[in-house]
Amino acid sequence: MNDTTFNVRIYKTEKRKNGKGVVTSYRVLWQTDGKPWKKPFQKEAQADAFRSALVTAARTGEPFSLATGEPVSWARTDKPEMSWYGFACKFVDIKWTDASAKHRAGIAYALTLATPAMFDGTVCPYDAKEVRTALRRWGFNTKERKHSPERTRDILAWVERNSLPVSALAVPATARALLNAATSRLDGRRVAASSNRRHRVILSNAMAYGVELKLLDKNPLTDLKWKISKTSFQVDRRSVVNPGQARALLDAIEKRRPSGPLLMPFFAALYFAGLRPEEAVNLREKDMTLPEAPDTWGEIYLTAATPDAGKEWTDSGKQRDDRSLKHRPEGESRPVPCAPELVAILRAHLEEHGTGPGGRVFHGVQGHVLATSTIQRVWDRARRDALSKEEYASPLAKRPYDLRHACLSTWLNAGVSPKQVAEWAGNSVEVLHRTYEKCLVGHDEIAMRRISDVLRPGPREPIGKDQPETADDSRTRPDIGT
Repeated sequence: MNDTTFNVRIYKTEKRKNGKGVVTSYRVLWQTDGKPWKKPFQKEAQADAFRSALVTAARTGEPFSLATGEPVSWARTDKPEMSWYGFACKFVDIKWTDASAKHRAGIAYALTLATPAMFDGTVCPYDAKEVRTALRRWGFNTKERKHSPERTRDILAWVERNSLPVSALAVPATARALLNAATSRLDGRRVAASSNRRHRVILSNAMAYGVELKLLDKNPLTDLKWKISKTSFQVDRRSVVNPGQARALLDAIEKRRPSGPLLMPFFAALYFAGLRPEEAVNLREKDMTLPEAPDTWGEIYLTAATPDAGKEWTDSGKQRDDRSLKHRPEGESRPVPCAPELVAILRAHLEEHGTGPGGRVFHGVQGHVLATSTIQRVWDRARRDALSKEEYASPLAKRPYDLRHACLSTWLNAGVSPKQVAEWAGNSVEVLHRTYEKCLVGHDEIAMRRISDVLRPGPREPIGKDQPETADDSRTRPDIGT
């Protein structure tokens, strides 16, 4: 005797009310081979999710059990259940140890955007921004979750109570809503293309973890059709300064008191050696070879970086996270040439100001590790002082990082092989070509002048009697008949 059937009918969800007309539950009704089934839910969204799952199973031709009334695939007894919020916290915790502080913050941000899509439809008594802050800052932070303020704990408890189960993501509409939410800001606009891609990867990893925990049969995102946002990896060439502009900016920084003389060498390291800001902040005196002889090249040995991630995300509780070099394994260093002009700047800096905490070359006026806010503030003032109003309003050197772009562009335009530039920069050749191969301001004019010289017409030699005429001559000269 066959214990399954494909003869399934699913009805509209029934609202159950008490004597006062208040809805007390929501009941899903369906039949398998004429046999009626019903299942009550406290929340309408829960009922909708269950009914949608039944509809999906029926439409895809899945057999239903005559014994349980549910799709045969649901009969697994080893399939646990877990709320979305509880699962998301578990995913954060499993990733915490091996993730960098910045990646931890990125995971929290992606899950925070996604989570409202998994609410069960209950009206939230809290402001949407307040809920997102509670999730990002506390709920999805392994280190801080247990120390959250009382009101935050109340918000997170509400989220826990009113989250759909992870199994609801088996319904394509729910999975799509999750992905839509993860790639949208609070105002409804899409996040930047790079963030869009990153959030998709984070969610996909979370779904894979859900499969590992047997909360899902498969990753529900893989079957969704999704228009991938185009990401521009290229640097806007309008942001790249030429040597004259770079030196004008460095001079403007040095004139700023009291921090200018301390910070000018930091920005010089970005421009002349192509260091990332987090690499320059971590630079130690012992990591440099600075010859005393004038006009002599030195060398910088980068061994680690300290990106600014926020003290709530670092294991040490400090604002900056101690990490290995980007794209490099722990302990691997990277040599970078130090131009004679930078050698002179760094030697003068060390002689006058000495080193900061831990032997760092660059430090603030108070002797502390350089803060990102200080770097950005000094840079903005230097742009105001050194650039015209039009240049200041343009993308030209908008960020300190643009000095690195200018450095790598200079090396490439000087004829240094891309392989060598990539090694100095700490990138692959592919990334270098895709991102950093930009011309300096005015370089295209030089190229166009060279082309003009080639195309400039010279004196025309007359065609002699004994010179053969070409096919072109027969089409252009009027004295040649057909």
